[in-house]
Amino acid sequence: MDQRNATAGLQTQLAQAGYVAERNLTVTMLLMESISRPLLIEGDPGTGKTEVAKALAKVRNTKLIRLQCYEGLDTYNALYEWNYQRQLLAIKRAESSGAAALDDNELFSAKYLLKRPLLEALTQPISPVLLIDEIDRADAAFEAFLLELLSDYQVSIPEMGTITAQTIPFVVLTSNGTRDLSDALRRRCLYHFLDYPSFEKELAIVQTRLPSLSRKLAGQIVEFAQSLRRFDLKKKPGIAETLDWAAALLGMGISTLDDAGAEQIVDSLATLLKTREDVLAMDHTTISRLVAAAG
Repeated sequence: MDQRNATAGLQTQLAQAGYVAERNLTVTMLLMESISRPLLIEGDPGTGKTEVAKALAKVRNTKLIRLQCYEGLDTYNALYEWNYQRQLLAIKRAESSGAAALDDNELFSAKYLLKRPLLEALTQPISPVLLIDEIDRADAAFEAFLLELLSDYQVSIPEMGTITAQTIPFVVLTSNGTRDLSDALRRRCLYHFLDYPSFEKELAIVQTRLPSLSRKLAGQIVEFAQSLRRFDLKKKPGIAETLDWAAALLGMGISTLDDAGAEQIVDSLATLLKTREDVLAMDHTTISRLVAAAG
């Protein structure tokens, strides 16, 4: 299959999985698979970065393994832990039965190993999708630890030695840009910046996820959400918030924004506005103006 057909085929599969992808992202995903390189996706919160990994797992009919990064994340939470309770019980059983004491090779064997996301991803018989979500929230030390895994798809466990991947996972890293990532990490990854969607793309997403929504209301919802993002808000609404608002309006029985009362619109904005400052910034006059513009 040539590149053009492969790209079109993957775009169609992603759309069927509920993800609307532009051609450049689709091409990058194909490259990620063909040369076994991780994909780093940067962008503002709410632009759909995490959904890329979820959709890829659906398309490839494989397991999605997610590592949610946070400040203070260490290797024991990300890679493995020893099941100390089981080890202690095994020692006590051996002592009570009069059997020979367990040596380190027995105590630190695979049956006492608790796999965390990274090790789980390396030991799958079928290549999984490994999502390392919000890598920018982890510190530089953890990022450095990832380099061996992303370079050679192997990790070192002191008690067991080096464990090499059974199958190469499809690795997707996401970043909101809260801190600069190292050049070493970037060099190991393919790169894609995911911006807020165009009107046409967001409309396609809304219609794909909520097919019962009328074309007019879907267009008004997207126009309103895109207008909100042009304001200096503390938390701009992402695609997920647009979908939540659309579902809320659908549930309220609203067929068009023109027919909805101002009070109904205000009540529903809890799905779009997520801070007190942003709620206060959207007074009735501003909301009425945005509704009129969306009509």
